[in-house]
Amino acid sequence: MVAVKSEITAQDAVEFESWLKSIEPGRSKADMNLIRRACMLAQQAHQGQTRASGEPYFQHSLAVANILAALRLDSETIAAAILHDVLEDTPVTMEELETEFGSSVAKLVDGVTKMGQIQEYRGQNKRTKKERAQAESLRKMLLAMVDDVRVVLIKLADRTHNMRTLAHLREDKRKRIAKETLDIFAPLANRLGIWQIKWELEDLSFRYLEPELYKQIAGMVDERRINREQYISRVADKLKAELRARGIEAEVSGRPKHIYSIWRKMKRKGVNFDQIYDVQAVRVLVNEVADCYATLGIVHTLWRPIPGEFDDYIATPKDNLYRSLHTAVIGPEGKTIEIQIRTDEMHQDAELGVAAHWRYKEGARSDINFDRKVAWLRQLMEWKDDVADASEFIDQVKAEVFQDRVHVLTPQGDAIDLPAGATPIDFAYHIHTEIGHRCRGAKVNGRIVPLTYKLKNGEQVEILTAKRGGPSRDWINTQLGYLKTARARSKVRQWFKRLNYEENVAQGRAILDRELHRLGIAEVNYEKLARDEFNFNKVDDFLAAIGRGDINPSQIVSAINDIVEAVAPEEEEEQQTHTSPSTATSSPTGIRIQGVGNLLTNLAQCCRPVPGDDAIIGFITRGRGVTIHRRDCPNVLRFNEEGRERLIEVDWDMKGNDTYPVDIEIDAFDRPGLLRDITAVVANEKINISTVSVITRKKELKAKVFATLDIANIDQLGRVLALIAQLPNIIEVKRRRK
Repeated sequence: MVAVKSEITAQDAVEFESWLKSIEPGRSKADMNLIRRACMLAQQAHQGQTRASGEPYFQHSLAVANILAALRLDSETIAAAILHDVLEDTPVTMEELETEFGSSVAKLVDGVTKMGQIQEYRGQNKRTKKERAQAESLRKMLLAMVDDVRVVLIKLADRTHNMRTLAHLREDKRKRIAKETLDIFAPLANRLGIWQIKWELEDLSFRYLEPELYKQIAGMVDERRINREQYISRVADKLKAELRARGIEAEVSGRPKHIYSIWRKMKRKGVNFDQIYDVQAVRVLVNEVADCYATLGIVHTLWRPIPGEFDDYIATPKDNLYRSLHTAVIGPEGKTIEIQIRTDEMHQDAELGVAAHWRYKEGARSDINFDRKVAWLRQLMEWKDDVADASEFIDQVKAEVFQDRVHVLTPQGDAIDLPAGATPIDFAYHIHTEIGHRCRGAKVNGRIVPLTYKLKNGEQVEILTAKRGGPSRDWINTQLGYLKTARARSKVRQWFKRLNYEENVAQGRAILDRELHRLGIAEVNYEKLARDEFNFNKVDDFLAAIGRGDINPSQIVSAINDIVEAVAPEEEEEQQTHTSPSTATSSPTGIRIQGVGNLLTNLAQCCRPVPGDDAIIGFITRGRGVTIHRRDCPNVLRFNEEGRERLIEVDWDMKGNDTYPVDIEIDAFDRPGLLRDITAVVANEKINISTVSVITRKKELKAKVFATLDIANIDQLGRVLALIAQLPNIIEVKRRRK
């Protein structure tokens, strides 16, 4: 929002001309004419508008353009940065921009305007029906980025200047914008390799989100700053002299300290400030890659390296193609110091990232790495058409853009970049689709691992394949953890889409029936589920989508609870005696009773409702508070008309780490270690087992396991049941209904 000001002052124009002179070196007259015309239009369009600080809005436009000029971007980008708010905040139209500045500048401005939608997609925990529309908007935003990544650079510069002037806003707005910046824009800058902007956005966000911590760390960094600078200067002089003696030309200097990165390392490693080794840091710039490794040898000869603190990002670049050698040593006087070693070209790429592609000297330079840096954007566009569920598309975008990455090696030593949490099957599909389809096992560092194994940095992965065959439907069940990446999941879906329609319908019906049976859910209207929750007019089309893998079991579990029909419960009081004694909990611990104060509540043992069973109802007992049943509970369905007035609407009111007992039943072929494996799966999901018993039938070589689990919600129940079903010798696992 902008405020109204009477007129633009003469001082504004002086600043505008002064700024143009400052960026003129190296630019042609045509380029400067384009930028000057953009300034004139923006100044006129924003006339009368001011920011929260009171300064003319046009000054913000110049500041954004100046940030990009410092990155040495081309004149079209500078012009678009000056005009980046005119479509949103002024009467200027897209047609006017195209006429005056050409389609390229106009598209950049339009793309920046659409980028404003991105904050809608971070931190959404609840799945809503709006997600399909949101995913389409997100796709449009990404298309603008793919078409011209300079859109993102302008938006990042815009956010950087907004963060620099954030102090003029209310505290609640400061925190909201700072959180959004830390969650979205700093990771975007990192993903594109623009570290100059990344560091500034992170430090500014941290300053407003954690002001006390920021001041504390900043104070520790500034403490004895002069002594530290003198120390770094001595280290740099000694290293420079040694390099010169070995015939290596190098530029050695101190490295800036970034408060947020120091705090993250302290938090991640669980150490205090004194144990962070890059507070005192030196950067060495050399001419050739060979000089980088020669310099590393000299550094380790001069000072003892600290074990575990060496990273070779030249041999294995980061996901944004950052390249450098990092080492930490015990320097003079026994003080720790980090040393970064890279070439001048690596340094430019590290500081500017994709921005280094647009250097206004002699136009855009050719750089094959540029296409690799934005290849993930194009891959997202390819995957979008194969991802039927909008929420999954949004999650995959977050995984590609905002989450950490891992780097693993092929048997030939090639580095492969994958999202954190990726599995051997993700790796297989990244190598080749057919290798993914025929994957039957994997070795990591020469050791056989499960296909659900989460790969770690630096591991060597070898895929074991069959001669023929295809993927398993279990791979696209998100509850089982076989796949992390959108690429792999889309390839598996494509495989099943090639199967015939009737087979997919049959497979879908089997999957749906199995999930309902496993969770102990009955009386589900398939037509209502298909129509209301998944927008299918025909049940067979809905079942075929399940069979193809377009709809996975976790989505089914989440949707079923919304459509379980509420049958009018009628039960005689005497029938309560046929159930086991219920576990008492007061309503504030998990049940909200509509229109009533604090009442004692009991979870009925006959149906054992858990959070996620949306269709629940309360029955007011005599002397024992309110008993909570699932609406489809057989006992509830036997309530008579006389008991109807004692029914009461209730809802879950989960707080903290509340859990609820759920009985499960497991049929299996008996074998040594069966119970051990079951309990291990439950323990890995961080679920407590209250009781467990086993009945064996030796003649049939079968076993039946009964267990009571402390479950937080029905999604957690569905996941653990699916994992137990994957164990060897398991025949069936389901929720037990007494």
